[in-house]
Amino acid sequence: MSNIKYIIGSFADPDELMDGIDKLQANNISIYDCFTPMPIHGIEAKLGVKPSRLPIAAFCFGLLGGTLGFSLLYYTMTYDWPMNIGGKPALPLPDFVPVTFECTILITALGMVATFFYRNHLFPGRAPRVMDLRATDDRFIIAIDANDNVDHEKIEGLLKEAGAVEVKYNERKYVSYE
Repeated sequence: MSNIKYIIGSFADPDELMDGIDKLQANNISIYDCFTPMPIHGIEAKLGVKPSRLPIAAFCFGLLGGTLGFSLLYYTMTYDWPMNIGGKPALPLPDFVPVTFECTILITALGMVATFFYRNHLFPGRAPRVMDLRATDDRFIIAIDANDNVDHEKIEGLLKEAGAVEVKYNERKYVSYE
């Protein structure tokens, strides 16, 4: 069994998956990841997933967009093409608000899309990676790293006891759609 990388437990019901997570953690078995066809409330807390840092990235992109928008207006209205329009000041800050706001939203949205693609490795031409193809349709999957956990029979028994429909051993990290 040395070439086995992952033990895959397939569940038909999300409650059985959550029960399987509890049983495995009660026996000090580390879980590599869970794959589900829909979001399951509370699974992040059970698996110990850290909170996302995406709000920090969104704030940084928003700050960049606001700065770029304001800088563009300031440069064009003050240095590049200064115009005296009806005696208004050269730097009319209230008039800058709509364009600065729109640039903030635009750069934040584009930056978050780029961050999402980068973080999830969704590059053009890359084949999707899934542990079990049924995890995108109707199965709930628990993947356990076989190298970190030595007693494979015990893990298989715990998964079956929790309600696993199928337990299989994966020799490769991911299954390709091709």
